[in-house]
Amino acid sequence: MHKPTLSRKMFVIFNSALLTAITLLGIIPFIHLLSVSLSSNTAAMAGEVKLWPVGFNFDAYRYLGQKVEFFRSLGVSIERVALGTAVNMFLCFISAYPLSKSVDQFKYRTVYVWFFAITMFFGGGLIPTYIIVKNTGLIDSIWALILPGALNVWNMVLMLNFFRTIPRELDEAATIDGAGHWRILWRIYLPVSLPSIATIGLFTIVGHWNSWFDGILYLNSPEKYPLQTYLSTLIMSINSQMTSVSIEQIKAMENLSEKTLQTAQIFMGALPIMVVYPFLQKYFVKGMTVGSVKE
Repeated sequence: MHKPTLSRKMFVIFNSALLTAITLLGIIPFIHLLSVSLSSNTAAMAGEVKLWPVGFNFDAYRYLGQKVEFFRSLGVSIERVALGTAVNMFLCFISAYPLSKSVDQFKYRTVYVWFFAITMFFGGGLIPTYIIVKNTGLIDSIWALILPGALNVWNMVLMLNFFRTIPRELDEAATIDGAGHWRILWRIYLPVSLPSIATIGLFTIVGHWNSWFDGILYLNSPEKYPLQTYLSTLIMSINSQMTSVSIEQIKAMENLSEKTLQTAQIFMGALPIMVVYPFLQKYFVKGMTVGSVKE
């Protein structure tokens, strides 16, 4: 084994320091958010909280546990993520599979690829999209948040490239055994595409969970808002939360303030994705790079 040179050691040290700094830049805002939510009203409003709670207390989370609107919007977000991910992934699979075939297997493949690809660069615009959603009767329903973006072309392209790396001999052997396209897709292609599925699935989950503007645009009833839409309206409303707090609640929770309550809700809204993300992170590099290099 060769002994690392000085330049190699310096390179490793520099990269380690750089990646550590980038990691801290991503983690510190969440630590600050958590610290503010666990701090006293006076310290939070005075801006005294940095990376450690000042006047440690759980008043914001205690009040949040009694807040119906928060958990109702959380339930809507969970429903949206479940339905939206299922619809998005299904359409991604059935679109990527035929487009992954060669021209001799699918005669007009190139035409369809360009038909989908052009939508990545040109869109109809906000107003035409709203008119279509309204005329199809989706306004103020959960499907208004799911169907307009049911097929993500970028994700489909990633899955298409992954499918094209699967040996054609597997396809031909299954066809000889009498398997149709549906069976080939579900029994052969998808089981060997788990890294790509995990990557695209996480992209889809994060996209649905973080989306907030479409809720404001398509939903007329605040009780149907997903969590991120609810939090955005909360932040834009200066006194929307504290007006609903009774005198008895204020006396019982002296450390509760608008700022600590908002930070507690924002942190709780980001927590599910932060918990799921590390478990699928290992699939990212393979899922994103497989199919990018052709022999």
